Amino acid sequence: MNVRPERLSEIDEAAASAVVNEVEGEIREFVRRDVSVFRRGHPEQHDTSSADNINSLIQRVSGASVTEVERVIAELANVRDMLRSEGERVQREIAGYASLSQAAMTSMKIISDSLRQWQSGTPVRPGNGR
Repeated sequence: MNVRPERLSEIDEAAASAVVNEVEGEIREFVRRDVSVFRRGHPEQHDTSSADNINSLIQRVSGASVTEVERVIAELANVRDMLRSEGERVQREIAGYASLSQAAMTSMKIISDSLRQWQSGTPVRPGNGR
């Protein structure tokens, strides 16, 4: 995920704006249809068709919102998994660095002790702990 946060917010704002425009357009269309049915003078049909239209509109609007929420949840789950794996990788790197550092320190101590013995003229014997 290499999209900058600024870019994600722009995309989210554009998507939200598009959804709002779509919903507003559907509401306008619903009102136009509802008013035209009301003007024709069929109150029974008006009540049934209005309820059906409202239900349909609510389902479409809520469906888009639910889909968007599910998309965001999936994205967050992916980010969580990525952060978890990166955390584990960093822990492995730190452990490897600590091990390498300890080995280097041990090697330097052995070299230092060997040089000290060599300079003092004491023969170096393998396995004497120094």
